[in-house]
Parts: sequence; structure tokens; C-alpha cells
Amino acid sequence: MTVVAVLSMKGGVGKTSVTLGLASAAWDRGLRTLVIDMDPQANATMALEVDSPAFTTSDVLADGRAGVARDAVTVSGWNDAIHVIPAERSLEHRSVPDGRNSALRLRTSLATLPDDYPLVVIDCPPSLGELTRNALSAADRAVIVTEPSSFALHGATEALEAVEVIAEATNPSLRTACVVVNRFDPDDRDMRYCMDRLLAEHGGLVHQPALLECSGVRQSQRAG
Repeated sequence: MTVVAVLSMKGGVGKTSVTLGLASAAWDRGLRTLVIDMDPQANATMALEVDSPAFTTSDVLADGRAGVARDAVTVSGWNDAIHVIPAERSLEHRSVPDGRNSALRLRTSLATLPDDYPLVVIDCPPSLGELTRNALSAADRAVIVTEPSSFALHGATEALEAVEVIAEATNPSLRTACVVVNRFDPDDRDMRYCMDRLLAEHGGLVHQPALLECSGVRQSQRAG
């Protein structure tokens, strides 16, 4: 089982779309996948068509016992191969440290998760609070999503530094898998400049090719 945390330090860069794209690609390859929504906005939960769940990630973090995450797993509306631990607005209350080993609650709760999930994808909130620290402490790999803009590139650097901090503090097996550049327009001079900067600073970590701006993504979101 591989656990991948998808994160960014800036909102609106397409982090949840990348999370759902990974789940969709896994489904296309016949892999059972668990999506864990750690973002209080719950966009991944809505996109995966989970309504009125009995338990959410907020409940999982509040409890924190080994194996409790299994009780929050529900089948998505996409397909019975894609399962979800959904989020809700009250998850925001878990974004600050709460007692000793607060950042390890998600990892502990996943301890007895069945091995029939080859892939677990965690959608993080766009900040380095306790929710993202929980996700990174539970993950094997981190996928950082950014746009080719100056502010977003600064956020990507912060995210890379956050992965290093968590690897040293609570999760020595954590590694950055790649930096995904989303909504790239190759005809935009400023975007090309930012892309060159990103490649110069982070080299082989930058996923190639960049993901191009695609109106079909927005249209599919509006259509549900």
C-alpha cells in the first residue's frame, strides 16, 4: 500500500483536481483506491458524491485510536473500487495541535487498514497546519501542486521545506514524489519564466510535462 499526500501552500491551484485525477487513473488501471479528504472545504468529498456520511476525517482525528479509520470508509459515487474517508466543515477545528502526538493521529488510525488498497491518496488543505502535518506523517510520498506564478512558486518551495521538516520530525520514510505544475499556458511569457525558475531551483522533482490549462475540467466540475 502506497500513501500519497497531495498538497499545496496556496489555494486554487488545482490540488483537489490532481487528487481526483490520481484516483481516476488508479481506477482505470484496476487498482482499488482510498481517498482521504483532509480539507475542510470537502471538495473531494463532494466530487466523489458522498452525501451525509456517518463518520468523517474529523471523527477519525478526534478519536485517533488504531484502526478507527476503517469505520469512516465509505464507497464513493463513482465506483465501488474508489472508497472515501470524507471531510466536513467541522474538520477545521482539528487544524491546531491537540495534545501530545497530535500530528500522528491519522497515521495511528490507519494502522489496521486492509492491504487491499494499493493506493491511498490524501487531499490536504492549502496550508501547513495540523491537518497537513497529519497527512504528511501518514504518507510515503508527497505530491506538491503549483501554478506557474510567483506566489505559487513560493508556496511550492514552502511545501518542499515542510516535507523535509516532517521527514525529520515524525516520518523518516516520507519523500517528495514530484512537483506538478498545473494550468500551464506555453504561450504565456510569464508562465514560461516561472517554469524555468522552478526547473532551475528544483530540477528533477518537477513533473514533465506540465498540466495545461483545460476548460473541460471547469465544465466537468459545473456538471458534477
